[in-house]
Amino acid sequence: MSALSYTPSQLNSVNNFASSILVRQLLVPSSLSSLVWLQGNRCGFDRHNNELQDIKSYNSARLKGGEKQLAKGSVVKRAGCWYAVYRINGRQKWESAGPSKKRAERLLVRRITEGYDEVVAELRKSTFTDFAATWLQDYAQVSVKHSTYVSYEAITRRHLLPALGKLWLHQISGSDIQRLLARKIRLDGLSPKSVVNILIPLKEMLQHAIEWGYLRVNPAAFVKRPRVEIEEMDFLRPEEICLFLEHVDSRYQAFFMTAVLTGMRRGELLALKWGDIDWNSSQISVRRSLYRGAFQTPKSNYSFRRIMLSPHLCQTLMYHRTVASSSKLDLVFCDASGRPLDPDNLIKRQFLTALERAGIRRIRFHDLRHTYASLLIAQGEDIKFVQSQLGHSSAKTTLDRYGHLFPGTHKEAARRLDQTIFGNSVRRLLEEPANQDSGVYDKAPEGIELQGLKFGSGGRI
Repeated sequence: MSALSYTPSQLNSVNNFASSILVRQLLVPSSLSSLVWLQGNRCGFDRHNNELQDIKSYNSARLKGGEKQLAKGSVVKRAGCWYAVYRINGRQKWESAGPSKKRAERLLVRRITEGYDEVVAELRKSTFTDFAATWLQDYAQVSVKHSTYVSYEAITRRHLLPALGKLWLHQISGSDIQRLLARKIRLDGLSPKSVVNILIPLKEMLQHAIEWGYLRVNPAAFVKRPRVEIEEMDFLRPEEICLFLEHVDSRYQAFFMTAVLTGMRRGELLALKWGDIDWNSSQISVRRSLYRGAFQTPKSNYSFRRIMLSPHLCQTLMYHRTVASSSKLDLVFCDASGRPLDPDNLIKRQFLTALERAGIRRIRFHDLRHTYASLLIAQGEDIKFVQSQLGHSSAKTTLDRYGHLFPGTHKEAARRLDQTIFGNSVRRLLEEPANQDSGVYDKAPEGIELQGLKFGSGGRI
């Protein structure tokens, strides 16, 4: 049994088709470049021209509709009768073809072709440019955070419209999208992470095109993401933290100390209000973030959290309250007029300058968040506590990002394991004097008893 492949041009040049095509399973291809696969054998070329017309019609419908994966089918024999079994619009249909298997195969091809024409005719037509504008206005602008909308709009304008804007939605194929991502890395020099950020809104956009009747299948569903290397993080050691804080401008010392000792994100710090601090329980409640001068909800639902304050940080914030400018917005950290601090000036003029004065390597502001996480891990805090303080969605997220910091803290755990099971017997065994010349013990012990467990030479426990 062999597999035969036919392109539309080959089909047009063939006058007669196989007299007997045994269709086992027919799938509408997922790409225009895919071939029509028919499993079967050829026994002659002098009959059944209608089979050829069915295949031609099928390919014509496929080309009209662009990339689809709408229907599949097979022929099944039940109680002496052959059935064409196919699925159209998510519904499975069984149609009897009588005792003839060949008739069932021809019927299967015709029904899938007819169903394809029907599906394509039902789809709403739109270019990618028009649909993207509709999606941004009717969905993204009202359903996602403002920062996310700004990002989606920029990605669409800079990357998606130049490549896909003139295409009809049903003409966009998975290979088109894969090619776009590859060019962004190879020609435009974007990082894999940036390319993944392009794919995310595109995939969501095309998924809504299905829900709104423009597509039946998302061409981006099976596009492979480029591999994103794990980003190497940096953090300050305890002695570097003290050195850094000593060289920070006194007006901003409370801000940077809060960043180091709470792990809050920059936007969360800039949006912090005095009412968010519970002095009795020594906790900060993270309730909002600042993005481009506007307050918004934190990054995710898990980012709403309560962070424990160290006694020294509490005292620092209390003193800061007495000397800081008053703010009508009740902001903890604000400029002389009571408005939020400018994040870019804060990083360039204060953070990086303080690092340079202290003689510390240049790091990102976000690395202060990593510094906080490393401090908690180094002092042996529970992973669930670390997760809750950082606002991660799960402990897995915390382990994925900071798991490499844990091995050093586990060495003592391994030693405690020996102590728990074997007590001091292992130490005595290791301290047993050995023969210096031969490199072996003078006498191998016949048995060693370790807290109730007896080890014999070659024996059982």
